[in-house]
Amino acid sequence: MFTSRRLFGTNGIRGIANSELTCEKAAKIGGAIGTYFKEGSLIVGYDARTSGPMLTDAVTSGLVAAGCDVLSAGMAPTPALQYAVKRHKVDGAVIVTASHNPPEYNGIKVVWNDGIELSREQEIEIENIFFDEKTCYAEWNKIGSVCSLPSIIDDYVDAIKQHADIAKIAAKHYHVAVDAANSVGSLVAPRLLRELGCKVTTINANIDGTFPGRLPEPRPENLAELSSIVRAVKADFGVAFDGDADRSVFADETGEIHWGDKTFALVEKDFLQTHKREKIVTPVSSSTLIKDVADAFQGELVWTKVGSVTVSQTMKKLKAKLGGEENGGIFYGAHQAVRDGAMATALILSIMAKSGKKLSTLLGELPRYYIEKGKVPCPESLKEKALKKLAEEVEDLNPNTIDGIKLWFTDKSAILIRPSGTEPIFRLYAEAKTSEKAARLVNEYTSKLKKILNRLES
Repeated sequence: MFTSRRLFGTNGIRGIANSELTCEKAAKIGGAIGTYFKEGSLIVGYDARTSGPMLTDAVTSGLVAAGCDVLSAGMAPTPALQYAVKRHKVDGAVIVTASHNPPEYNGIKVVWNDGIELSREQEIEIENIFFDEKTCYAEWNKIGSVCSLPSIIDDYVDAIKQHADIAKIAAKHYHVAVDAANSVGSLVAPRLLRELGCKVTTINANIDGTFPGRLPEPRPENLAELSSIVRAVKADFGVAFDGDADRSVFADETGEIHWGDKTFALVEKDFLQTHKREKIVTPVSSSTLIKDVADAFQGELVWTKVGSVTVSQTMKKLKAKLGGEENGGIFYGAHQAVRDGAMATALILSIMAKSGKKLSTLLGELPRYYIEKGKVPCPESLKEKALKKLAEEVEDLNPNTIDGIKLWFTDKSAILIRPSGTEPIFRLYAEAKTSEKAARLVNEYTSKLKKILNRLES
């Protein structure tokens, strides 16, 4: 961390608490952020991680020292804090969260006055302040203030309800199982669902920053309990959130867990039926399914690099109204152009209520692709070299290099191999018309990558 003049990764600043991300560094980062915002007013909040209050205090100290006024919102989902920025017309926000990372990690996200995380160009300005030690600390009588900001969750829930068909949803009396990941999703999702007229069964809904129920990334292998609960209580569907509740992954009424591509494609299909020729923004890691739906319903697909910040910034630039990621992030521009797990849940409910169909039926009507994913550990120092070596090995397959390496094959299968911007790993995303073929692709390119890394390390 903090090498080569980089603080920010794909999605904010991340590091192991009290090791890579200490209070001292967090305070210094806060000072750099405060200097960039030039004595502005900033909302500050955090997720459920055990290191959250400690690092939030440190960041707040840096912001106040640089002359910024801090509105302390406490523990809240990232999208609730982002919505509060627009609602209260402040200059931005600083969110202490490591999203889906394991519990020992924490991080810092910085949000602009439109509720969207900073662009890469803005991040570089903060990095330059940090590394060049150009933080401007305020005079003793111009130090910033700290005050509490209550009711942001009330405002956030009310805003989501404005985009849901409450009457139709309530009439269906849906039963929803919620896996809140022992984090901030439990502060919003159960309440929102009940206010939409749903019966709610929760698991992992107690706040605990050690994440005892499951790891905070909502991957199928982490969601066996949710699947079982959906079947046991005969719920209409289940939804699982990540550590800061900006992502949501769904289980249909049979308990089958679906990757985010499928639920995003369902929202995309519904959206394009009333918004012809609109732009749909999605990273290159998304399934070909998203393109299939865009083609079928007259949408214009825009591929981007991987990362929620890139999707949001592209939506802002193009004035696009919908974006999505394969990891469960849905960006509904009518609400806010950021990924929002609770908003996504309300959209899925509205689609089900309008159609009168079960979630498994709606997803079954989409083109079918099987998704498999993998990870390969890789030191930060070897990522660029390994990617270059792999590109040389697959040069004859006409790779797409918008972000990492993506290969498409004639049987409509594909694989993306890219270095993570938040962890010392390579991520592999494969899709095919059979799960066996997708798994073979992950295994094949995992093996190729490991051999390259072994040669580089020897």
